[in-house]
Parts: sequence; C-alpha cells; structure tokens
Amino acid sequence: MPASSLNAPDSLTERRKAETRLDIARTAAALFVENGLRATRAEDIARAAGVAPRTFYRYFATKEEAVAPLFAAGAQQWAEAVRGAPAGLPVREALRHAASRALVPDSDAAPGLAIGDAEALEWVRALLRMAGESAALRAVWSNACHASEETLLSVLTEREGRGAGAPSLELRLVAGVASAAVRVAVETWAAGDDPAGGGGGPAALAEHCIETLEGFRWP
Repeated sequence: MPASSLNAPDSLTERRKAETRLDIARTAAALFVENGLRATRAEDIARAAGVAPRTFYRYFATKEEAVAPLFAAGAQQWAEAVRGAPAGLPVREALRHAASRALVPDSDAAPGLAIGDAEALEWVRALLRMAGESAALRAVWSNACHASEETLLSVLTEREGRGAGAPSLELRLVAGVASAAVRVAVETWAAGDDPAGGGGGPAALAEHCIETLEGFRWP
C-alpha cells in the first residue's frame, strides 16, 4: 500500500467531503482561538466556512467535534512518517526518525495538517489549553489519540511484515507506548511557551520521550 493511500478517500466525492471537513475544522480552530470556545457557536463556524448550518451538522454533531479532522490530520502525518522511515530501521529508531520529521513546523507543508503546518500547530497548542476546561474538547482529543494509536499499529504491523491476522500483543503494546510518548510530548509542549521548533518543541520532546523508554523491549 503506498504511503498516500493510508486511510485515503477512495473517490472524488469522498475526497471532496474530506476537504470540506478539514476546511470546517481549520475555520473552527481559528474562531475558537480568536473568540474563545464558549463564545463560538456552530452557526458561526458554518457561516465563516461558507457552508449552511445543516451542512455543518451533517459532518459534526457538536462544535467541539469540528476540530477532530485537524487532530486526525496530524496523526495521519505522524503515521506516514513512521511508514516512510528507511526499511530495516529498528522500530525505536523508526519512531525517532518519524518524530524528527513529522512533529516540526514546515512552511512548505500542505495547509490543513495539524503536524507540519506551523499555523495549525499553534492552533493545536491553543485547543489543548482550552481542553483543560472543556470535557467535550478533551473527549475529541482523546478519541483522536486512540485513533492515532490504531493507525500506528497498522503501520507497524505492515513494517514488521506481519500477515492479515490480529496484531500481536507485543506490537499492540509498542503502538500504545509510542502513541503515549507522542501525546505526552505534544501536551507538554502545548502547556508551555516554547516555539514549535527547537529543543522545547514537540519533535524534540517526542524524541526525548522515546529515548527515555530505554528499558522497554522494542521489537
């Protein structure tokens, strides 16, 4: 399976729907940051995104859920970076390789990606801070992290050359540990004021978290 096909929409209609969802997500994030979560209504997001309220609710049940595609896009880029790590690299090194490439701001990144898009990274920082006071937004982040773990598990299974059967307990644990390391890194960065690049950014923190797991038995 080519890297671009992981969870990719398989028709023009589905691609357009995905683009609409991401447009709404970016609009929602911008409005939440500008006006605050509580002051922003779903109708405000729909209007700013250029869609009817009924279209908004066709895609999202709540205003908080509107930012889910932003989180998911970041998880997608992280998984693709793991997939794209040089063949033969041990899992631990493949994860560090991916962190150093997918968790840094890139002015040339495709707009809309939560990881790799410098503006969206700052939105993620603001959203995670808002999540501290919003159970609904925390649930959206938690769901995105769980989905990211499942996606990473799929990529690791493929890299390990496993068959189509259920992933091993060992590989599930690896995916869980690696996902937790990245989540902690992103949340730690979001809680501070360090820029996304450099030693205090999510990439450096994720690499440090993975390096800290020295005693873990990586496959």
